Amino acid sequence: MRAMLALASFLIGAQPGLASTIEEAVQLYKTGDYKTAHAVASELAAAGDARAMVLMGEIYRDGKGVGVDLNLAVAWFTRAARAGESDGDLAIGIINLDGSLGEVRYEEGETHVRRAAMAGNSEAQYNMGLLASGAFGNPPDWPEASSWHRKAAEQGLADGQYNLGVLYLEGRGLEKSSEQAAQWLAKAAAQGHADAALEYGVLVFRGDGVERNEEIGAKWLLIAARRGNAVAQNRMARLYAFGKGVAADPVEAMKWNLLAARGGRADAELDGMLADLSAEQKAKAEKQANDFRPGTDN
Repeated sequence: MRAMLALASFLIGAQPGLASTIEEAVQLYKTGDYKTAHAVASELAAAGDARAMVLMGEIYRDGKGVGVDLNLAVAWFTRAARAGESDGDLAIGIINLDGSLGEVRYEEGETHVRRAAMAGNSEAQYNMGLLASGAFGNPPDWPEASSWHRKAAEQGLADGQYNLGVLYLEGRGLEKSSEQAAQWLAKAAAQGHADAALEYGVLVFRGDGVERNEEIGAKWLLIAARRGNAVAQNRMARLYAFGKGVAADPVEAMKWNLLAARGGRADAELDGMLADLSAEQKAKAEKQANDFRPGTDN
């Protein structure tokens, strides 16, 4: 498990000699200018900027431009938390939970994540949902898990929306509802969440909890497939093979079948069906599969 701190898109990087902001420091860090980012963040953190303290913690946690120093990272995250920045508490919690300190310190980690979640941090709320789901072998508390995922989902966090949709599909911690599942999965899918696009596409294709439309369902499955979801790639291979929701296309079927197999989703039945393609068709499908890059329209 890892922290997914809410550091959104920021301004263009700072220039030497000009006043700098935390937004500029983060942009410098994201673009790989770690030395300048460290210098800017260090100055801002010393002046009391809590978000800069979080960035300093990240720099030392990840060892970008400096040596990895978890003790110093925790010190900076602690300062940020004490200054009221919930991302600091979240980061401390994750460090204690992911074994970075040599062992999993569940109680301490959960305490910090919960503190950040109670402060309204959506990433922390999502992680509390994972903890309540029994992520560490603890007995799952599905009502609590659904409650935390709902809080994250209502703040617009795609991971929270996806998990809440799945809980509605499975009826864990709340009343089973395909309609509610479809609504939340659609929200996450619209934000580019590949697993949500897969689940929502299946619901639309089948007409489960939402109006049935095979063509639209196939489009959502294609989005998930293009983002690298192996299950969706297998589904698209079958749709192209049988001409369901899309026009039948054996080359596309073979391409997606190859990609799905590489992702661990082999399909012996499809292998047999596509074995009779011509050498030219097979070569074309293999080239397209080899040229595939997740996140692109191919």
